[in-house]
Amino acid sequence: MTIPPSQAEAAALLARLTGAAPIETHISAVFVGRDEAFKLKKAVALGFLDFTSLAARERFCRRELALNRRFAPGIYREVLPLTRGPDGALRLGGEAGAAVEWVVRMARIPDDAFLDRIAARGGLTPALLDALADAVAAMHEAAERVAEPDAPAAMRQVLEGNRAAALAAGLPAPRVEAWAAAAGAALQRLAPALAARAAEGRVRRCHGDLHLGNLCLWDGRPTPFDALEFDESLARIDVGYDLAFLLMDLEARAVAGAEQAEEERRGLGGRAAANRVLNRLLARTGDYGLLAPLPLWLSLRAMIRAHVEAARGGADAASYLAMAEGYLRPAAARLVAIGGLQGTGKSRLARALAPALGPAPGAVILRTDEIRKRRFGVPPEQRLPPAAYAETVSAAVHAELFATAERIARAGHAVIADAVFLDPDNRAGIEAAARAAGVPFDGFWLEAPLEILRRRIGARHHDASDATAAVLERAARTDPGPIAWRRTDASGDPLPAVRAALGLH
Repeated sequence: MTIPPSQAEAAALLARLTGAAPIETHISAVFVGRDEAFKLKKAVALGFLDFTSLAARERFCRRELALNRRFAPGIYREVLPLTRGPDGALRLGGEAGAAVEWVVRMARIPDDAFLDRIAARGGLTPALLDALADAVAAMHEAAERVAEPDAPAAMRQVLEGNRAAALAAGLPAPRVEAWAAAAGAALQRLAPALAARAAEGRVRRCHGDLHLGNLCLWDGRPTPFDALEFDESLARIDVGYDLAFLLMDLEARAVAGAEQAEEERRGLGGRAAANRVLNRLLARTGDYGLLAPLPLWLSLRAMIRAHVEAARGGADAASYLAMAEGYLRPAAARLVAIGGLQGTGKSRLARALAPALGPAPGAVILRTDEIRKRRFGVPPEQRLPPAAYAETVSAAVHAELFATAERIARAGHAVIADAVFLDPDNRAGIEAAARAAGVPFDGFWLEAPLEILRRRIGARHHDASDATAAVLERAARTDPGPIAWRRTDASGDPLPAVRAALGLH
């Protein structure tokens, strides 16, 4: 990559000011100094943008600043002109004289703060992934709602554009055409759902380029930056399609970290990380409608990466193409319920199972503790008062659990229902949801000695459950009635036995 000759003088000035050579992409050059950075938009015309005029570069610099200040105000500072001083030399800023060039002035992001680099060194911990999902959910909630009169047609345009780009990049034509046919069939089937989501306000002015390289830790929090500024049609999209880029990127990476390590040994790659982000976001937003189109959206995002990699001669083009194809292959939906007293490890087991079940990035976990918190409008870890656990509230929580489980299973995804299920009626309710959706059902009842359960509850922190030892003692004295689900010893790790029972190898 090179900077156009017409901008060589501007680039030389920025290199002197920062003491660094630029970090280049095909559309920009970023000069990173000790405390700040300057972003220069290249005077190039590509199929999807035209930065050749100075006016366009100024306009898009200002657009980039306005967009990114919404969620990264500490990073984006101002747009500055490059002007000529009285001696004719180029300078940064300057009140007199016409602008020769425009740059975005930014804070310097530490090299080790980018999330793609954190992922590469195995630093995507469960806590960080939860915080990442929270940041994306907050960004989407604050995003401007936009009218989309024909969401299926807009997605059809994305599909056709990617087909053409994939062929032009030299990806195998028979595979590209087969992918396009499969994606087109999926789009036709999903057209009513896409239109309905647009009508309910799910199409918004999103980030547009939401992958790990465009996320960083800023003030200790995951922060999106470098939102797509040059084409509104690529950013005025369904929030689920915006999320899909992040999920696909997570899946494509071999991450390792606290709870992901075991999943890595099973060869699930980054799916455990993607699954955690998806489930955390769904627990916060309740936007389960994004699940039906998710395989198509993931496939489109993978195909974008495939043809971009192919066009620049990258070695990963084939693997991204295989991902794009794989996302469109049907995967069996099923419903798994995990019950048992507080402290038996239901949620831990659900987390470990989820990546291996159903379509990518794995099963949706429906946890009554999280449903209850969402109904009261608080984060999962915030404790609720005793009134939130009244019988009427619990009945409503379980009714939502049953209805949502059925809806997700009908959409073709796997579901894990995580609840105590002490009441036989609640066990019957989740089984009925599976029957109504027409999917296989498996129920597991976890058991362990009370002294182990007491110890586990006492050791909990940063968890959605508000259960105390006193709650456990009351539950232990309650007769659950006949247990038809598979009784499973949870005094140790029940995962191997449950995986075997589910046929997961």
